[in-house]
Amino acid sequence: MNKTLEEQQKFEEAVQYILDYVGEDVSREGLVKTPSRVRKAFEFMCGGYEEDPQEILNSAMFTTTNDEMVVVKDIEFYSMCEHHILPIIGKAHIAYIPDGKVVGLSKIPRVVNVFARRLQIQEQMTEQIAEALSTAISPKGVAVVLDARHMCMEMRGVQKINSTTVTSALRGVFKENKKTKDEFMSIISSSFNK
Repeated sequence: MNKTLEEQQKFEEAVQYILDYVGEDVSREGLVKTPSRVRKAFEFMCGGYEEDPQEILNSAMFTTTNDEMVVVKDIEFYSMCEHHILPIIGKAHIAYIPDGKVVGLSKIPRVVNVFARRLQIQEQMTEQIAEALSTAISPKGVAVVLDARHMCMEMRGVQKINSTTVTSALRGVFKENKKTKDEFMSIISSSFNK
C-alpha cells in the first residue's frame, strides 16, 4: 500500500484512540509501538486490494489438450470479516475442467490470497474466486468450496468454537452435471474429516 506519511500517522492515531478507549495505557512499554505494528499488519492483511487476480492468472496460462478435472485442495487462507474485522481461518478447494487452457498451479492459491486479503464475507469470497477463474481461463466448469472458522462466531456473539461454515460456487459442468459435481465433492471430502 502506497500511503503517505500523513495517512500512516492518522491510522496509528486511530489505533491509539482505540487502545485508550478500551482502557489501556498507550504509553505502556508493550503498547508504545503497537499502533505502528497494527498499521503494518493491516497493510499486509489487506494487501489484496492492490492485486489484480486476472493479471496473476494471465501470467501463467498454457495451451493444453487435457480436458480432465484439475483440483487444488486444502489451500489455507486467512481473511477478516467485514462486519467485525475479526479473523476468518479456512481452506479452499478449487477445481476446473480445462477447455484448451490451463493455469500454473501456484496461481490458484495466489488468487485465493488476493480475495482473502480484503475485508470479506465468505459467501462473496467464494463467488469472487469462481468468477476470476471463469473469466481468465474460460474453462468448461469451475467449482470452489470454502470451509472456514469465523472468529466473530467463536470469540464473541454465539461463541461456538466447533462450528465451520462451508460455501460453494459452481459454474458450467459442475453446476449442470451431477456426476462431475459428485466427483469433485468425493475428491475433496477427505479434507472435511481432518
